[in-house]
Amino acid sequence: MILRLSFLLSALLLGGCTTMDQSAVAALLGDAQRSAADRTRDTSSKPVDVLRFFGLKKGDTVLDLFSGTAYYSEIAAAAVGSEGRVYAHNNAAYLEFAGEGLEQRLAASRADNLIRYDREVDALDLADDSVDMVLMILTYHDIYYVTDGWRLDGEQLFSELKRVLKPGGVLGIVDHHGVTGRGMQDAQTLHRIDAEFAKADIASHGFDLRRTSDMLENPEDDLEVLVFDPAVRGKTSRFVYRFVLDSKSE
Repeated sequence: MILRLSFLLSALLLGGCTTMDQSAVAALLGDAQRSAADRTRDTSSKPVDVLRFFGLKKGDTVLDLFSGTAYYSEIAAAAVGSEGRVYAHNNAAYLEFAGEGLEQRLAASRADNLIRYDREVDALDLADDSVDMVLMILTYHDIYYVTDGWRLDGEQLFSELKRVLKPGGVLGIVDHHGVTGRGMQDAQTLHRIDAEFAKADIASHGFDLRRTSDMLENPEDDLEVLVFDPAVRGKTSRFVYRFVLDSKSE
């Protein structure tokens, strides 16, 4: 774990992430007050590598959709610097999931540009063309998960994202691999989703897939296992996709 952290800090300071606020990210990752859970997740989730892949830069405005405990939001807020801002979004259902973790992170954070943003997805009151990047980290599959108190309208959600994103804005997707050919089926039972289905589905809503990465692939992951199972939790194989909104036209 210490070696991984040293590698991350070295990459930042040597210019591997030149468009981000390198010193702020390095300071956050190296903060002795960060929780053991965050440090463990740094190793498995590679958040700096992922945000670099998405093209995050200083001054950006970011919407971290369904941010949960705002783990990614906090790192993104450091990366965009004092001239940027990050909205750590949650709806009522995700606030229950986040529990005290969100409150604790925000209370401890010294980032003025990290904004708690509690809204239902049909009530995002951000201005048109105001966001440079939307992050959906392990949450895209939830569009196709249905239970009491949770049902999303995918058409409406993507319409809102297209409204608030600037032309050329980025939609960054990280999600758990499901079995190829099953489409949305595994979202309901395993909280996974077919990566090929995701490509086609998101593209059908007006986003252009520009880049993919295998940085979070894990060939040892059993795709038939629930992502919350202790045997795979935090170690699932994940796809990383960078989509771009080219224009506001349909």
